[in-house]
Amino acid sequence: MIEQPLEIILDLPCWSGPIDPEPLSGGITNTSYKVKDGGRTFVARIGGDIPVHQIMRFNDIAASRAAFDAGLSPAVHYAQDNAIVLDFIEGRTLAVDDLQDPMMLQRAVDLLRRCHHDVPRFLKGPVMAFWVFHILRNYDRILRDDGSKYVPMLPELQWQASHLEETIGLIQMVFSHNDLLAANLINDGIRLWLIDWDYAGFNSPLFDLAGLASNNSLSPEQEALALEIYYGHSPDGLLVRRYHAMKCAALMREAMWSMVSEHHSEIDFDFAAYAEENLSRYQTAFRTFEGL
Repeated sequence: MIEQPLEIILDLPCWSGPIDPEPLSGGITNTSYKVKDGGRTFVARIGGDIPVHQIMRFNDIAASRAAFDAGLSPAVHYAQDNAIVLDFIEGRTLAVDDLQDPMMLQRAVDLLRRCHHDVPRFLKGPVMAFWVFHILRNYDRILRDDGSKYVPMLPELQWQASHLEETIGLIQMVFSHNDLLAANLINDGIRLWLIDWDYAGFNSPLFDLAGLASNNSLSPEQEALALEIYYGHSPDGLLVRRYHAMKCAALMREAMWSMVSEHHSEIDFDFAAYAEENLSRYQTAFRTFEGL
């Protein structure tokens, strides 16, 4: 995490005159400010690379630019290694409850499909992959190297991860957002915008669909609806099983993200409680998967 984000923002060469940045709430992997300059309003996001979580700012910048070109995200006004300045979107950040509404869920899934298939057409330069099972294996190694208190549970988690990966099998490769929180969707009253591309990368569409469900407390009926909207037909038993395997992997990754962050983040956040919460959710999801 960048130590002095305000000083970095003030020193950026993109401003036309003096600015008075206003801090914005939210964000664990970066710090954001609202900035008015030259009659326009921007968001300045400050944050460095976080290799343990596969966050690399060159990738964030490339994805943000391509997402704008695809019509999904605000324009990039300026970017450098530790900063990205984007147009500010006047609108309302979605909440979990918003995605319980079938019409809003349909809009979100339609936006997701456009992300997967349109953004790759505009990508320039190197970008990353986000294969959750590689991430889980890497987290396993990091936690062992750290001598983490979670080491005793790692063998079982890795065995389960291997079983989940085998169940998913061959995948369709798309360009995914990989962080489908309600807070990363903005409704401007006319359309939805998808923001914050920290974790973007080539992946299976099932990961974003699983993340949309697990991050937003979708019911089983809403999950089935999301799959039907995305694929254009009711999901068969094989797709449902593969989807639930990916949902388990997404929840395990969220738990292990927090375990690793206990050692590697300086943010004032209860990572232990968050890891425990997501482990519990993962265990519930794994039991559901086993029962399919």
